[in-house]
Amino acid sequence: MSGKGKRARKKEHGVVEITDLASNARGVGHVDGKAIFVADTLPGEQVLFQPTKIKKQYEEAAMATLFSASSARVTPRCRHFGLCGGCALQHASVEAQLGFKQSQLMNALARVGQIEPERVLAPLVAERWGYRRRARLGVKYVPKKGGTLVGFRERGAPFIAELSRCEVLVPHIGDRLLDLARMIDRLSIRERVPQIEVAAADNATALVFRVLDAPTADDLAILAAFGHEHGFQIHLQPGNENTIAPIDEAAAALYYDLPAFDARLFFLPNDFVQIHAGINRAMVNAALEALDVTADDTVLELFSGLGNFSVPLARQAAHVVTVEGEAGLVERARANAAHNGCTNIQAHVDNLFEPADTPAWLPAHVDKVLIDPPRSGAAEVIDLIAARAPSRIVYCSCHPATLARDGQRLVYEHGYRLAGAGVMDMFPHTAHIESMAVFERKDT
Repeated sequence: MSGKGKRARKKEHGVVEITDLASNARGVGHVDGKAIFVADTLPGEQVLFQPTKIKKQYEEAAMATLFSASSARVTPRCRHFGLCGGCALQHASVEAQLGFKQSQLMNALARVGQIEPERVLAPLVAERWGYRRRARLGVKYVPKKGGTLVGFRERGAPFIAELSRCEVLVPHIGDRLLDLARMIDRLSIRERVPQIEVAAADNATALVFRVLDAPTADDLAILAAFGHEHGFQIHLQPGNENTIAPIDEAAAALYYDLPAFDARLFFLPNDFVQIHAGINRAMVNAALEALDVTADDTVLELFSGLGNFSVPLARQAAHVVTVEGEAGLVERARANAAHNGCTNIQAHVDNLFEPADTPAWLPAHVDKVLIDPPRSGAAEVIDLIAARAPSRIVYCSCHPATLARDGQRLVYEHGYRLAGAGVMDMFPHTAHIESMAVFERKDT
């Protein structure tokens, strides 16, 4: 029979006991040796599932009936949970979420890196709702839905979820999604606004509207009035990130504070800053405590951004050398160092994914190192770091597998031990895992 004549396999219901959570936080069980991934389930639960995708080795499924609930199951706060793709774990207790993330981290360290921390660091936790100060919101004008939709994508689909509010966004944004949508309905270019970037600072909140056509004078008046009414800075982005500009030239510069270090850091709406202000403060505190910086130390910081760690480090160390690949962030880092009176920071621009064998920025002597790389990790600089034999390295990671890969080299090739590792709950209710690892030289 030809391929066109084959009858599609019937997607039948089945019963499965969930035994674990996959890396994306879907429940995992097995039926006749075949893995079944069921969204919104927890270990220990027995469910009736409806397959949504059938493959030879596994099936993806939705939960049709919950026969026995885990003691870790809680009622999701958000009415849109399950439809919206922004969260994956609102049905799990705080303890279950942290346990899942800690387990994923330890499994990655063992499986990928063949390493185990001497000590599991206590998880860093802070506000679990209304925490998200950075977000990219999708925008779509859908007449059949009654107008514009503003929010995150639907789970497993390219469509914008129809949201009335968001529980994880900072409240003055999460509570105003419908206000945003109705305002965009009034614009002549409502079909030409695909996204809004949210950047909430300590002193103001910027909304960056991506516009594919130039707004009219009436559009600008509507946007300005909305910003004035709700206390938002309105920015427009007609092209790439270099085209972002506020419609009010007098808009205040955005900043956030790190009170423990008497630091104020300024940033642009499109700059990278950590999603969760509370966890960021806890992370900086924990990283500096783990480094055990002294007044005589020279500290090297790689992937240094706009100064989130370097200004606090400069409060404690003799010298801080920072390296970042994005020139704009280095410009902001230098300005932040000057604003905070830090004359002991040397900020450099370099591509840390293609460094020279002996970069000009690499000091002859380094006491401590702090690295905070992207998901791809820091493989290209591990040898450079180890060549200076720092006594301690703190590695902040947003991907357990690359941390494990890089950690393996530090331990097995360069004479370090993994003194401690633990998770930082930067993204509560999601499967995203941020972690911190502390490496110490075995001969110290």
